[in-house]
Amino acid sequence: MTDPSAQTSATEFWEARYRDTGRVWSGRPNELLVREASGLAPGTALDLGCGEGADAVWLAARGWRVTGVDISGTALERAAGHAADAGVGDRVAWERHELGRSFPEGSFDLVSAHYLQSPVPLDQQTVLREAARAVAGGGTLLLVLHAGWPSWQTEPPFDAVFPTLDGVFAELALPEGEWAVETKETVRRPSTSPEGVEGFREDHVWRLRRA
Repeated sequence: MTDPSAQTSATEFWEARYRDTGRVWSGRPNELLVREASGLAPGTALDLGCGEGADAVWLAARGWRVTGVDISGTALERAAGHAADAGVGDRVAWERHELGRSFPEGSFDLVSAHYLQSPVPLDQQTVLREAARAVAGGGTLLLVLHAGWPSWQTEPPFDAVFPTLDGVFAELALPEGEWAVETKETVRRPSTSPEGVEGFREDHVWRLRRA
């Protein structure tokens, strides 16, 4: 997503987003992470765009060794506090990266990226290709992206181009025969506006296993 009127850098935008508010997210792991990763054997995991750390903490509590990555130092501080409070602080490492410009080193048994969509510029294609390259042999790539605005969003706050299931899969440019598709679907879930209007939102989900 891009907002043509945005005048701040991605780092400035997201740091302000966390710094100027209290807790931004619920503290609960993403539902689709729980659905897709509950059956995986624990190993090493990379959580891209980890925010305040709920997904990373959930994985760590289930035996994973996790690297959580975000652009905001404030978000990472909150994430580290969440991990410590949950008793898994020793199982999670936190790294600050502006994805698209820098990326964690190493390979991982699970690379998870939920909602890497932004109102300020983000080279999403590059980030997702780097995510795929970071998956170890036999490992899993889990991607979740919004497929559109919520049904109650009558006036979108900015112009956005949303992905398609086949479009993202093609943009990943995965080597033929090297990956197995385990999940590739659109999921509709309930969504309620800040004013209490009930509706729904659709997300695209890709879970791919590397040979």
